[in-house]
Amino acid sequence: MRPVAIVGIDCRFPGAPDAGAYWDMLMRSGDGVDKVPGQRWNAREFHSPTGEDGHSNTTEGGFISDPDAFDNEFFTVSPREAAAMDPQQRLLLQCAWRAVEDSGVAPQRLAGTDTGVFVGIMGNEWAQLHMTDYARVTAQLGSGNGYCMTANRISYHLDLKGPSLAVDTACSSSLVAVHLACNALLAGECDTAIAAGVNVALTPALGIFYTQAGLSSPDGRCKPFSADADGIGRGEGVGAVVLRRLEDAIADGQPVYAVIRGTAVNQDGRSNGITAPNRWSQQEVVSAAYRRAGVEPSEVAFTEAHGTGTVLGDMIEVKALGHLHSGRSGRPLAIGSVKGNIGHTEGAAGIAGLIKVALSLHHKVVPASRFAAKENPALKLAQQGLRLLKAPLRLRSGPTIGGLSSFGMGGTNAHALLESAPAHAARPQAADPESGQTGSGAAGLGTGVFTLTAPSVEALRRNLLVQADAVQRRRTPVGPLCWSSNRAKTGHRLRFALPAADTGELAAGLREAAADDDLLARLSGQSTGKPRVALLFTGQGSQYPAMTARLYQQSPLYRRFLDEADTALAPHTGGSVRDLLLSGDKAVHRTGWTQPALFAVEYALAASLTELGVRPALLLGHSVGEYAAAVLAEVFPLEHAARLIAARGALMEELPEGGGMLAVRAPLTELTELVDAEPLVGVGAVNGPQATVLSGDVAALERIEDELGGRGVRTRRLEVSHAFHSPLMTPMLDRFAALADELGGGVPQLPVYSTLRGRLLEAEPMDAKYWTEHISAPVLFGDAMTRLLEAGPTHLVEVGPRPVLTGMARALGTVAGESAHTVAPVPGEDGDGRAFAEAVAELFRGGLDPRWDQAYPEEERVPQRLAPYAFSDTHRFWTRNPVRATASADLGVVSDDTAHTVRPYPQKQPAGGGHGAVRTAVLPSTGADQAADPVARTVIEAVAEVGGYAPDEVSALSLLYEDLGFDSVMVMELKDRIQERLSGLEEMSVQDLLPRLSSVGDLVGYLQDRTDSAVA
Repeated sequence: MRPVAIVGIDCRFPGAPDAGAYWDMLMRSGDGVDKVPGQRWNAREFHSPTGEDGHSNTTEGGFISDPDAFDNEFFTVSPREAAAMDPQQRLLLQCAWRAVEDSGVAPQRLAGTDTGVFVGIMGNEWAQLHMTDYARVTAQLGSGNGYCMTANRISYHLDLKGPSLAVDTACSSSLVAVHLACNALLAGECDTAIAAGVNVALTPALGIFYTQAGLSSPDGRCKPFSADADGIGRGEGVGAVVLRRLEDAIADGQPVYAVIRGTAVNQDGRSNGITAPNRWSQQEVVSAAYRRAGVEPSEVAFTEAHGTGTVLGDMIEVKALGHLHSGRSGRPLAIGSVKGNIGHTEGAAGIAGLIKVALSLHHKVVPASRFAAKENPALKLAQQGLRLLKAPLRLRSGPTIGGLSSFGMGGTNAHALLESAPAHAARPQAADPESGQTGSGAAGLGTGVFTLTAPSVEALRRNLLVQADAVQRRRTPVGPLCWSSNRAKTGHRLRFALPAADTGELAAGLREAAADDDLLARLSGQSTGKPRVALLFTGQGSQYPAMTARLYQQSPLYRRFLDEADTALAPHTGGSVRDLLLSGDKAVHRTGWTQPALFAVEYALAASLTELGVRPALLLGHSVGEYAAAVLAEVFPLEHAARLIAARGALMEELPEGGGMLAVRAPLTELTELVDAEPLVGVGAVNGPQATVLSGDVAALERIEDELGGRGVRTRRLEVSHAFHSPLMTPMLDRFAALADELGGGVPQLPVYSTLRGRLLEAEPMDAKYWTEHISAPVLFGDAMTRLLEAGPTHLVEVGPRPVLTGMARALGTVAGESAHTVAPVPGEDGDGRAFAEAVAELFRGGLDPRWDQAYPEEERVPQRLAPYAFSDTHRFWTRNPVRATASADLGVVSDDTAHTVRPYPQKQPAGGGHGAVRTAVLPSTGADQAADPVARTVIEAVAEVGGYAPDEVSALSLLYEDLGFDSVMVMELKDRIQERLSGLEEMSVQDLLPRLSSVGDLVGYLQDRTDSAVA
């Protein structure tokens, strides 16, 4: 058998709400058994120490806490449907989600894939409680019950397309599910598999059965292989593992807990009784697993035994194992059983054992077996080549193999062999999930960005605190934690991002955000789609000594591209632009250096953003900024642009000094006459309706300035070395044109809003003529920017050494400009890796999915397992009353006699108890006006009844599918209710309604058009 990797784990067992707590309980030999909760059944009514008919001999067992809690809003399940669902379905949904996250994959990334779901289950007591009252059976109860639905529900909500099935082989169910999942992976039926097991004890029925069969322990505890063993103690729980073919897990950079080397399943056939264990079948299934794994018995270091703690069961299991291990020449096979800690979890027993073995191999230690101190001498373990683990077993370094048995009450047996993960699989080097391969070249922003997404503000706040606690407890560097969060904690509409330099800062920042509403709002965003990004390339005048030097030192990614630009420029500048910047040389203000330096900085910033996954929809460059924009738009290659910009700067610097530029607070129309009167003055730029720059001879500009001053027009001299974009540039044009003719330039492959033309270039080349005209023509920024804003960018990202253009865009006063977010990767002279990381974080908040691998150096791209998603436990769904000896249980819903349906209780959960459905208002409201309209009132009441919501939780803005969790069955019921209650309404079909079901308001509007009557 080819190896199968366990890459993700989650579980909930008695006394252990998650995998970490489970391992902690095992290592300290904790006891998860306690009194039967009053929520389940009245244990006293069913208790008889002597095991009378209809009674159990125990009042204890292993129970999980809060099995009624379910975050239905997270999965968009209506309260009515949630109340009808078997709690086993609800537990599995949340457990599967967390297991996938633990594998380092955001669950949404599996949507549409061939991922398979395999669930082991043996109890369906919810159906026994609620499907036998035939008058109250609903469509929701139908889909909320049934073994198949436990697996199908996961596939539905995660949109998984692979095999989806539930298996019931009694106590071996979940290990058989793992066996089937492995086979499906190796057969190529799926590339990822979720294997799970679940068991929730809702009635005393099985406990009574165990008692009447002489199998029940009076104190409710299994004591595997102990002299005190006296029967089975019931337990419950849920567990899920994510499985991949080992080669696929390694290729995708997923860390591996352990590797499944071989599995086998068989049946007792006709034995001493259908419920009696069969030694020969047990030893054969273990042998078959060994053969399939290619393993000799002597290579197996330990086995997690079935170990129910019944005298007969323990004896037969020991003899079956002894048949294979009695001749061991080395150390005896170590055995134990988790059932001593949590009880016999029945359908979940196999997954409980599998997770224990996987964690033991992962941590290199096998926990002691509870109740092992007083070993049963009748088992003669030493003669069988076995030893009961009375203390933790430290595993040797290198490959170690552990076994796992799970035997079904009806005779279906399963065994699995697991091996410790290869060193390169336990801590792999991850691949880029988008490209499927690691990126080439240096990467890294200089600061990590921790990301988290959630469906609501409350969910975000709750999970920020969970992550803060987890981060504070770890010694892992912040980079791998941030990178892992980028991969696994994505997919929800509310996006949080926080740059952090170390784990202390990260933990504090997460807590501060959770506690401060304003800070949380600044650090998070709600995306409605992919961002439409405009890159704005700053022009001359924004330069300063040592610009981006700190970013260069901290960010390998930026350093890579600035070096690339420097290499292209060096043959034409007579020196290194990079060295000039790093030294802080004031020569950067000389035009011959200014223009190449700005080009290098802007090219490096734009290339870095592109490498990070920013796909610009719009480009605009102010004057010299158009050169870097042109390279990005593939007008010409970097080398050609470098040669042109170097020549441009050098030729301009050779011109005589003495020119000047004058900023005027007036529209161009008021200045035209003055400019026309001065042959040596031209319009340098039109940056807005009231922002004009004149350029030319200083004496001429002084005359214009005096005239404007007399009119009360505000002016300001600009500190420049030359009169750019003026007639004084004419002497250099021929020499520049000759070079431009040689290098050429093509049609932009991205939308470029030209500041030479003042508009979008429509399949027009940015050729030699364009670049020559570009030198002396005015910069029409205002017109070009206005057109760009009309195209609807969501983000204006300024690509330059300091933000200039975004402020000028705001000054234009357009509605589009007000709605666009401004982002500055380099906010000014203190710009560094952290500022660049904040820019990427802001784009992420706005909907960008960056190529996060490029934000971290290779050594930081190491997967880390983060704290699992913390689901809300506010909403509770359960039977109204505990099971009694003389009365049937009632679903946690109330009947609506007039509508013949059921509706969950809307009450809040009282402190310390109560089992009605807990509801909080989470949907938007449009106010009380909707109640005045009879059609609106009727629709809202019907929607609330069908979904199980309180009427004030439903508004015209509520989306039926996305917010309220409606499905086709609920839509049919909704149609019938509305048809009954609105007189004068024409007969309509579901097909008529479907196009109008986007929101409650859409439905109301449609019905108002079809009826002119009041409510019947």
